[in-house]
Amino acid sequence: MSIKETFKRLKDRGEGALIGYIMGGDPRPDLTPKIAEALIEGGADVLELGIPFSDPVADGPTIQAANLRALKSGTTPTRVLEITNQIKGCHNIPVVILTYYNIIFRIGLENFFDKAKKSKVDGIIVPDLPVEEAQDYKFIANKHGIDTIFLASPSTSIVRLKKIIECTSGFLYIVSLFGVTGARKTLRRSTIRLIERIIPYIKGETPLAVGFGISQPYQVRSIIEAGADGAIVGSAFVEIIQKNEYNEDNMLNSIRNYANELKKATILEGE
Repeated sequence: MSIKETFKRLKDRGEGALIGYIMGGDPRPDLTPKIAEALIEGGADVLELGIPFSDPVADGPTIQAANLRALKSGTTPTRVLEITNQIKGCHNIPVVILTYYNIIFRIGLENFFDKAKKSKVDGIIVPDLPVEEAQDYKFIANKHGIDTIFLASPSTSIVRLKKIIECTSGFLYIVSLFGVTGARKTLRRSTIRLIERIIPYIKGETPLAVGFGISQPYQVRSIIEAGADGAIVGSAFVEIIQKNEYNEDNMLNSIRNYANELKKATILEGE
């Protein structure tokens, strides 16, 4: 099922999407499919899978540490794509890859997208690829039928926002706050205002998902009630993996249960 179809199906049911992020290969490549399965069983609607990178500029300490664990375990971009193919072979769920552009550049655009297509990747997020420099990337992504998911932040101007909305597909990734990734226990009023500011420009055509700092069920509910179509949760799941690195059963049960709590929060009351 495509990303677009998933968001439409959920909207028809009165639900927002729970997008769960994990780092491919953290703590070991052979565990990632099991972690993904626990997330999906818990209720994740879209899986976001990171490719480990040595200089993850958008990530806070939690995901930086996950990058290091994955790299130390020998995880490569090709291995993450193989894991994606394995997950897609068992679950009818969109899988989005998050990677930095240096990795794509070194592999080569055509080669990377050939591999991604064969691995059944649905969409790709590249945090350090500006929309102004993405013409060749976008052309090749479109040719392979893979969604290009761009990010917009609180500092994005209206002129640039319109360009990003025009170029993004799958969904628009809203960075909820200034700074890097990481679980926060509170939800700033500015995040709600940001959602309300962007919605008129979406015009109901592109799903809007909010990430960075989202970790609590009440935060998920708040952004869905504000009009967002999905919530992206990453660091909270990565923290569970880190704390239970040597206790696989507890890790998987905790991820499954936490995903279930978050998914319940995407279902609006009265629907």
